[in-house]
Amino acid sequence: MVSKRLSRLEGHRRKFMAVIDGTPECQRAVHYAGRRAKNSNGGLVLLFVIPEGDFQQWLGVEEIMRAEAREEAEAATAKAAQIVRENIGIDPEVVIREGSAAEQINAVIEEDRDIALLVLAAGSAKEGPGPLVSSIAGRAAAFPIPVTVLPDTLTNEEIDALS
Repeated sequence: MVSKRLSRLEGHRRKFMAVIDGTPECQRAVHYAGRRAKNSNGGLVLLFVIPEGDFQQWLGVEEIMRAEAREEAEAATAKAAQIVRENIGIDPEVVIREGSAAEQINAVIEEDRDIALLVLAAGSAKEGPGPLVSSIAGRAAAFPIPVTVLPDTLTNEEIDALS
């Protein structure tokens, strides 16, 4: 069970969270979440999760790999944040974690009690809509707050009209 959300209390504001994962569809999720945040005077949290288990090497190599993964995460989130600033006009919060995506999403939601909505976008690849969207559909990783899943066919203009 999730902690009580604080976003409606005085001194708090509702935040929307989007996951940055390098997929083309994550940009649609960021765009929608950013528009919803701006239109509701809320906030936007961009989360990047560095997958666990990628650093099982000798200590020196492990440290280099971890640093490179962190640099890639910082670059991806900085790019997404800049697009949000330029196109939507809000300044998002950036969170970078290491571990299982579902576990880290849940941890960030638990820690920031202003986060009220998780926004994901379905992919159009033949493998399926993407691992996070699939995990929700399969109920393997249900999240403790509402989740909005954008269809893969929406353009930014259509997203603007919906948000």
